[in-house]
Amino acid sequence: MRRSSAVFLHDAPPATVEIQNVRPQVDCGRYAVKREVGDTLRVTADIFKDGHDKIAAVLRLRKRGEDAWVEVDMTFVDNDMWAGEVELPTIGKYEYTIVAYPDPFETWLDELTKKVKAGLDVTIELQEGRILLERVGERATEERPRFDLYEQQLDSLTGQDSIATLMLSDDVASLMRRHRLRDGASELPRPLPLQVDRVKARFASWYELFPRSSGTNPGQSATFKDVIARLPAIEAMGFDVLYFTPIHPIGHANRKGKNNTLNPKPDDPGVPYAIGNEHGGHDAIEPALGTIEDFRGLVAAAAGLGMEIALDIAIQASPDHPWAQAHPDWFHIRPDGSIKFAENPPKKYEDIYPINFSSPEWRSLWNELKRVVLFWVENGVKTFRVDNPHTKPFVFWEWLIDEVMRDHPDVIFLSEAFTRPKVMKTLAKVGFAQSYSYFTWRNFKQEIIDYFTELTQTDVTDYMRANLFPNTHDILPYILQQGGRPAFKMRLMLATTLSSVYGIYSGYEVCENSPVPGKEEYLNSEKYEYKVWDWDRPGNIIDYVTLLNRARREHPALQEYDNLRFYEADDPNIICYAKITPDRSDIILVVVNLDPFQTHESTFHFSVSDFGLEPGEQFQVTDLITGQNYFWNSGSQHIQLNPELEPALIYSVKRWAHVSYAEPCG
Repeated sequence: MRRSSAVFLHDAPPATVEIQNVRPQVDCGRYAVKREVGDTLRVTADIFKDGHDKIAAVLRLRKRGEDAWVEVDMTFVDNDMWAGEVELPTIGKYEYTIVAYPDPFETWLDELTKKVKAGLDVTIELQEGRILLERVGERATEERPRFDLYEQQLDSLTGQDSIATLMLSDDVASLMRRHRLRDGASELPRPLPLQVDRVKARFASWYELFPRSSGTNPGQSATFKDVIARLPAIEAMGFDVLYFTPIHPIGHANRKGKNNTLNPKPDDPGVPYAIGNEHGGHDAIEPALGTIEDFRGLVAAAAGLGMEIALDIAIQASPDHPWAQAHPDWFHIRPDGSIKFAENPPKKYEDIYPINFSSPEWRSLWNELKRVVLFWVENGVKTFRVDNPHTKPFVFWEWLIDEVMRDHPDVIFLSEAFTRPKVMKTLAKVGFAQSYSYFTWRNFKQEIIDYFTELTQTDVTDYMRANLFPNTHDILPYILQQGGRPAFKMRLMLATTLSSVYGIYSGYEVCENSPVPGKEEYLNSEKYEYKVWDWDRPGNIIDYVTLLNRARREHPALQEYDNLRFYEADDPNIICYAKITPDRSDIILVVVNLDPFQTHESTFHFSVSDFGLEPGEQFQVTDLITGQNYFWNSGSQHIQLNPELEPALIYSVKRWAHVSYAEPCG
């Protein structure tokens, strides 16, 4: 903590307590640490001063904009490290700081105790203690009578031993600690920011669908009422966030046809990401889906089943969008006066105009985008998936998310950014509650271990929560194309257990994996056409999805994000890991065959001490796939996993409750 020479201009001497290495903090306090409501914020710091004086420290927390602090004592851990914990009962933006100061009472108490134990004369020390008691008592308010009482008792006592006994009593010490002197206190240069989100920011199961493909009539758009009819089946699988691709009117100009062709048929619906036509833009609804009243009814119906609706925010426009006529300066104007189409060479998106965030009219643009988000918030949407946020300025997202959450702290933003690692992390830092990740392409043992160790066991957990999608409407990974049903089950097990928040794109549960040859894209993608799904397709894994989502709901260990531990397995295709609650009341052990083509067997090794068990102690293991129970007494177990049968197993581990024969039953 560097000090300016200006401190010497004050009458009081400069503070001498050092506060260093404060954790958690993100980029020296530039960005907020993230936690969820109900969590306990644990803060550590190295706190010390010159000499042998005792010190004390407090952790202080308050909501942004408030004056009053909640304050808790920090305790010494070891090697000059101190720690403090404070509960987070409500959502919102907070700030926290540390105040540390010399503790003359504890210094005096330590010295007096040692001298009394050694049988030394402590007459002067007792006088010093009396002065301290009086100084503290002068500053006390509600407990001032107690100080007066002790001073009267001291006046009535004679003899060093009786005075020392009173001054060394637990009651006096407790009173003095509640009213510590804070002269010469040091404090962090500025409070550190903290964002407390809903639990759903950390624990949720997402299901993505195109609303227009929720019907039963081929070649015809479904409606919001058709989506309502699908809700019970989606809820029965265990999903609690229903994510829609854009539901806005779709442009006519340069509309794409089936499989992204440039010669659409008259009845081709176009790409939902080409937003805007004569019916409106980002605050309007595609007429074929229904009305805003129908949408509100859908939101209410989902809420009645314990689900919420997440909407896609795609900041772009079709050439027919009202913005293109009313605000051409919000777009990129080419030398010939035309508006530039979106491109990701060699790909071209002739049906989309990208937004120009360098526009001279950027203020009106930003305010319009804020208005759009708030429009949907007011219509019941509290979760947003943001399309390609990495192509827009970070400062915009920081401003927008802060503005929205100022009055709506329960809103959650998911960043859909498959881009460079530091860019993805910065988007998380500026406010996105959840982030897409590279999980979609992490297929092999060591790369999974390395990646998820980084995501869940480093300071990345202070600001980034990875939402694991094994597929998206844009991405059909090669592992799913080639590995078939075993790969779908294996990747689902990984997604549901490596992170506490995950999602699938509809069609996953029926193992849809027909690709565009040579590409990680779906053939006959519903981005370009209406689809009617056969949810009873042979080979579907609906029961498997349901089982894993139920395990997530029933096991608190799977609802935490940063409690992942990897263990050794002898075979390079077998990965083993556990998730454990802090109190060890819930322990989940997962073993996965990462090869969807071949059977593998392996011995895997875990630490029974991590589970709170003694070496050789017998414990109960329940296979959550089959429901079978086992007794184990070792951290080394042998397993064989046939991907055609069960590519992965998930166990619940419990200490066996021993009952002595001498204890009465009932």
